[in-house]
Amino acid sequence: MEKIQVENNGVLSTISKADIEALKPEGASALAKLIDGTGAGNDFLGWVKLPSSTPASLLDDINATAAQLRDLCEVVVAIGIGGSYLGAKAVIEALSNSFAAYRNEGTKVLFAGQNIGEDYLAELQDYLAGKKFGIIVISKSGTTTEPAIAFRILKEQLEKELGREEANKRIVAITDAKRGALRSLATTEGYKTYVIDDNVGGRFSVLSPVGLLPIAVAGYDIHALIKGAADMEAATLSGACDAAMTYALTRNALYRAGKKIEILVNYNPKLHFFGEWWKQLYGESEGKDHKGIFPAAVDNTTDLHSMGQWIQDGERTIFETVITVAKAERELRIPFDEANLDGLNYIAGKRIDEVNKMAELGTRIAHIDGGVPNLTITLPALSEYCLGSLIYFFEAACGISGYILDVNPFNQPGVEDYKRNMFALLEKPGYEKETEAIRAKL
Repeated sequence: MEKIQVENNGVLSTISKADIEALKPEGASALAKLIDGTGAGNDFLGWVKLPSSTPASLLDDINATAAQLRDLCEVVVAIGIGGSYLGAKAVIEALSNSFAAYRNEGTKVLFAGQNIGEDYLAELQDYLAGKKFGIIVISKSGTTTEPAIAFRILKEQLEKELGREEANKRIVAITDAKRGALRSLATTEGYKTYVIDDNVGGRFSVLSPVGLLPIAVAGYDIHALIKGAADMEAATLSGACDAAMTYALTRNALYRAGKKIEILVNYNPKLHFFGEWWKQLYGESEGKDHKGIFPAAVDNTTDLHSMGQWIQDGERTIFETVITVAKAERELRIPFDEANLDGLNYIAGKRIDEVNKMAELGTRIAHIDGGVPNLTITLPALSEYCLGSLIYFFEAACGISGYILDVNPFNQPGVEDYKRNMFALLEKPGYEKETEAIRAKL
């Protein structure tokens, strides 16, 4: 196993090793709740042993469906919101060439249903016009507003271009096994389907067909992704690897010391959407009962020229978790220039990654000296195996951390509040009382 390493010496000017050690009994209890299913939200613990319980036959079937979509389509649009798109987007972006949606020439994977942007959807329709495209629609109910709107619009476009029968061959639904509007439509129309298990919540679903199918369509090795996650699962649940536990204990010790904001930092632009996935995972899991660390993310060195000043000299309520990638995939060296007008000859011959690593190290030292505690997570490489390990690492640490915080990490009651108001304002049937109440406030 290419191991993920967690190093927390950069927090010891703020908290002590004893502070972290004092949380070990709570951490052990939290891990036991995940394993035994005895904690709050235990009906959503299907993700805990999902990697090891995923049969190779399912991965093979997903790969076969992905191959069919690639044969039929230039573009596949994955429709979903929250965990139904962020995990797949994170992995695809991390593995892809920065200037192509696909490492080799082939089918592009685009995303819709993650917003209600009229211009976004209209421009997407313009882009798809005349192209051979397909749809992966991801929704347990089929009625979540954002993906339901996008699916209605793109399904109509696909059917107009190809006819209903041909369109149905290019639509795959990932939904509930038995219930819901999307399940009913998929059964009626004969769509290929995959199941979102009842015990796997959306933000923990990237290692299910929700994430695996779009990743496979993009051409990446989902067997290796699941293998990385399964190895991390085995090591974490057995106690052979304490990386997730160390991360969970350290961040909670910092929280109790008054550090209320965690900034996930990367120094590789391919990890931008990994930060977006992480923000949802931790924000939706821990932000309850007026408690929880606020998750933010920055892309360095880019954001050193914007957020860097605030992080260095702003309010001392923050800590950073830095993801460093040990090995770059490509090699590029800085050339020597005879005129040296830019003054860069002192680093001529050095790899770009070496300069980046020194920027990373220099920033960490400056921030620690400035009173910003730093954890470091070292990822061996940007590969399917390592990303699978990282996904499970963060999921396990999130479950442990949520239980230490004494919240239910697996529900999201606050998300429903805005929906009630939106439905009332749109005068959705069944919300008449809410409509009257909200009009009285306006």
